Amino acid sequence: MKELRIRTLAAVFVVAGVLSWAGARLWNAVGTLPRVPLAAPIVLALIAVVLLSTALSLRARLKAQRERRPGAKGVDPLMAARAVVFGQASALVAALVSGMYGGAGAFLLESLDVPALRDQAIYAGFSVLAGIAVIAAAFFLERVCKLPEDDDNEHGGAAPAA
Repeated sequence: MKELRIRTLAAVFVVAGVLSWAGARLWNAVGTLPRVPLAAPIVLALIAVVLLSTALSLRARLKAQRERRPGAKGVDPLMAARAVVFGQASALVAALVSGMYGGAGAFLLESLDVPALRDQAIYAGFSVLAGIAVIAAAFFLERVCKLPEDDDNEHGGAAPAA
């Protein structure tokens, strides 16, 4: 499984932001701009909380398993892999959504004197922050579930046969 790359997420964020900013300018010239929903930052924050709680739970279970505590529940490798895939997918979607709301928020910065548009800019800003929290939680989850490196295979050599 490939690791998340910050460059990929940043590229998705920037491209979505530029396209959203340009789309907001065009849409505003034609008619009224669609609203940024209040639920957007709330849903992103909930996803970040789920990812973080999953990472903390897995970390505690892996630590107990490494220390061979009596009654420690093991971690199913397939469940850990599914958690990492969920985190990676969430990070990609969060980068896309945060870029979209970031572009719309950048456009709305021109109209902060209008109270309704100021509220929309605030919602967009909170959406970007919540999206960053999702990405950070996904990186933490991936780090918790990462297998230790094998020193023999690190240099491209085959593992010795037993």
